[in-house]
Amino acid sequence: MRKYVTEFFGTFFFVMSIGLVATTGHPLAPFVIGAALMVVVYMGGHISGAHYNPAVTLAVYLRGKLPAGDVLPYMLAQVAGAAAGAYFSYMFLDRTFAPEPGPLATTATAIMIEALYTFLLALVVLNVATSPATEGNSYYGIAIGTTIVIAGYAGGPISGGAFNPAVATGSILVNVVSGDGTFGNLWIYLVGPFLGGALASAVYKFQHPAATA
Repeated sequence: MRKYVTEFFGTFFFVMSIGLVATTGHPLAPFVIGAALMVVVYMGGHISGAHYNPAVTLAVYLRGKLPAGDVLPYMLAQVAGAAAGAYFSYMFLDRTFAPEPGPLATTATAIMIEALYTFLLALVVLNVATSPATEGNSYYGIAIGTTIVIAGYAGGPISGGAFNPAVATGSILVNVVSGDGTFGNLWIYLVGPFLGGALASAVYKFQHPAATA
C-alpha cells in the first residue's frame, strides 16, 4: 500500500504544480514543472520507483521491473493523484488547465511528439533508475526532471505537452467537470505516451541484451 500512496502523492504534487504554473503562462513553467518532478522522484524513488506516469509504469513493467499485480494499482493511484492535483489547482486559481495540440499541429503530429518525448522520458527512467550499471547513482532525479524541461520547451507548444496519461486524464477530467472542456483530445494523450513507453522498453532491452528482471 505504501507504494500506491507514494504514487498518489507524488503525482498529486506534480500535477498541482503544473496547474499552478502553467495556467499563469510563466515563461519558465517547464523549469518549474521539471523541478517539481525531480523533487517528487527523489521523494519516492526508493519506495515505489517514483513513476507518477502510467506510460513509465508500462515501460518498467515491460522491462521486467514491476510485478503485473502492481500495474493497475499504480496507474489508478497516478490518475487519482493527478485528478486531485488538478482539482486543487482549480480551487486555488479558479481556472482549469488541460493539454491540447498547438494551433498549427495536426493530430498525427501531436501524437508523434507525445510518443517521442514520452519514449525519451521512459528510456531515461529505465537507464538511470533500473539499470544495474547505474545502480545507486544520485543523479537519477535530475536526469528525469531535466528530460521534462526539454520535452516541455521543445514539444509542449506542438502537442500540448502532457507526456503522461495521468496528467492528461486528471486535468481533462477536472476541466470537463467544471464545465469548460470535453474529452475529445484525451485519446491523443493516451495513445502517444503509451506507445512511447512501450517502445522505450523495447529499445532498453536492445541496449542491454543481458538485462534481467
